[in-house]
Amino acid sequence: MIVRDDWPSTPVLPDQRHVTAACALGELRKRQRDFAVAILVEGKRDKKALLSLGFGEPIVLLNQGKSIDSVLISMVETYGPRHRVDGKATIVVLMDWDRTGGRLQRKCVENLRALDVFIDESAHRTLLRSIKPESTTVEGLQALTGLLRPLMNQVDPLAASEEDFLP
Repeated sequence: MIVRDDWPSTPVLPDQRHVTAACALGELRKRQRDFAVAILVEGKRDKKALLSLGFGEPIVLLNQGKSIDSVLISMVETYGPRHRVDGKATIVVLMDWDRTGGRLQRKCVENLRALDVFIDESAHRTLLRSIKPESTTVEGLQALTGLLRPLMNQVDPLAASEEDFLP
């Protein structure tokens, strides 16, 4: 049981969809930490939301004043088309699950696949199905931090133990 910060006396019990979302995010956080997988998000607020959920770097911003293609090419040059250790994705595309985010998601994935890059979209698909009623944006995950982070820590306990050493 998790207690919401804004209503201290009102407990919020996680639904199965929250557990599903937290599992996907926990697995992604673990993969990012263990294999330095880059996560591509739209903007600064999306990055801030992922950092609040315990993600680390690299988180790359799509909206940084460059064209989409130049950001994607830079990512491929930096992270490569596939991970050298396990052959899986080195880049995770995590755009919002609204109409504009969906278009950006498709465009980024199509362009990266044209460059023969292996992409992991599993977290995006899971969040699209499980979080959409409450939020249609990655930055909206920040409001669910108190609910999702303890569940994520069950999937990724090493991140939870690292929190003990933070100042």
